[in-house]
Amino acid sequence: MRARCMRTPHRSGVQRPFQRRFEGGFTLLEILISMMVLALGLLGMFTLQAKAQKAELESYQRVQALVLIQDIIDRMNANRTDSFSQAYVTASPVGGGGTLTDCTGKVGAPLDLCEWANLLNGMTETAGGSNCSTASGAGCIGAMTAARGCIAYDASTELTDSTGAVQAGTGLYTITVVWEGMSSSVAGTASCGTAPYGARMANSTLRIGALGAQ
Repeated sequence: MRARCMRTPHRSGVQRPFQRRFEGGFTLLEILISMMVLALGLLGMFTLQAKAQKAELESYQRVQALVLIQDIIDRMNANRTDSFSQAYVTASPVGGGGTLTDCTGKVGAPLDLCEWANLLNGMTETAGGSNCSTASGAGCIGAMTAARGCIAYDASTELTDSTGAVQAGTGLYTITVVWEGMSSSVAGTASCGTAPYGARMANSTLRIGALGAQ
C-alpha cells in the first residue's frame, strides 16, 4: 500500500514563523520636519504682514500730504489778492513738528499760513483722547511725522496780455510738503529744507489766472 501524504490544514489567526508585521504612523523625524516647514511658513506670513502694514502707512501719509496741499491751494484761490502779491511765498519751511502757533489777530495770507503750519504739526487729531497741547505740541498726531511745507513762486512763468505786457502774479506757485517716511531714503536733501530720515515729498503747482492774460 502506498502511504498517503497528509496536509496540515491552515488555521486562520495563527502567525507563521518569521512573518513581519508592518504598522502605520509617524516617526519623530517626520514630526520635526513638519514643524520646521510650518514655522518657516508662519515666519514668511508675519514678514509679509509687516511689509503690508508699512506700505499701508506710507500710502496713508501720502494721502494726508495731498490733502494738506489741497488745503492751502483752496486758501490761495479764495484770497487771490494776496496770491497775486506773492504773500503766500514762504521764506523758510513751515510746520515741522514742535509747538503750535497762536493765529489770533492774523488775517489774509499770514492767517492761512499760520493755520496751515498748525495743520502740518498735527493739530486736527489727538492721541488717546488727550488735548493737543499748544505749548509743546504733545498729543498732536493729525499729520505725518515731521511734516513741513513750502510755497515757492516762479516769476519767469508769468503770463502776458495781448500787448505783450507781463501780468504780475500769474506765474506758477509750487506747493511742497515733505515728511518722514518709515524707511531710509537715498535722498539727502529735498526742495523744502533738509530731508529727514526716509524723506518723502509731494508737491503740486498752482497758477492764479488773470482775465487779460494770453
